[in-house]
Amino acid sequence: MDFKLKIWRQDNPQSKGKMVDYEIQKISPDTSFLEMLDQLNEALILRGESPISFDYDCREGICGQCCLFINGRAHGPLDQTSTCQLHMRSFKEGETIYVEPFRAGPFPIKKDLKIDRKALDEIIASGGYISVNTGQAPEANQTLIDSDTVERAFDAASCIGCGACVASCKNGSAALFTAAKISHLFQLPQGKIEHRKRIENMVATMDELGFGACSNTGACEVECPQGISISHIALMNREFWK
Repeated sequence: MDFKLKIWRQDNPQSKGKMVDYEIQKISPDTSFLEMLDQLNEALILRGESPISFDYDCREGICGQCCLFINGRAHGPLDQTSTCQLHMRSFKEGETIYVEPFRAGPFPIKKDLKIDRKALDEIIASGGYISVNTGQAPEANQTLIDSDTVERAFDAASCIGCGACVASCKNGSAALFTAAKISHLFQLPQGKIEHRKRIENMVATMDELGFGACSNTGACEVECPQGISISHIALMNREFWK
């Protein structure tokens, strides 16, 4: 398959970026989107040009590093699919594909398609954990938890922290990300002890970092590669006001 690509290029955070045109030929339909970018970079290096910078790690859809806007959608045209799991068979032969970084105030561009998402790490560091001061972890079967509660907690814990919810929100809100991290600990007895402190600190940090407010449009749930429900935002808001 042959494709025309329009890719955002920006040398550094201070420089002015622009869309640059590329063409790539003879790409297998079974090639992943990131592998296609790898092949393009190989061609650029052979021509003596600067390769395109983009983030990735596991390439298995679980690390959340491959955050790209493809044809105006976070992670591309497929629902509940991260960029690294997207294959070129999802596009038409000869199609022009637009590739951009996630855009949000708290996500400054570092270079080309690479962004700085440490703001999400700061939200986690402010309270997204359970404190363990002494001793070993308890026996797994010692604390009995019913299966429905476990499933609700696991649904929230499946968040990979990619930031698609922020980039897709017209307000640049991190409400779904923050709510998922709060909700999965709130569901479990181990997390309830520090719940009040956790929710106050994480919501405050989210606001301090410049994320927008949630206006309940639901775009975050639609674009989330894990399909995390906005019902977790409702839980976060209810518990916060308590």
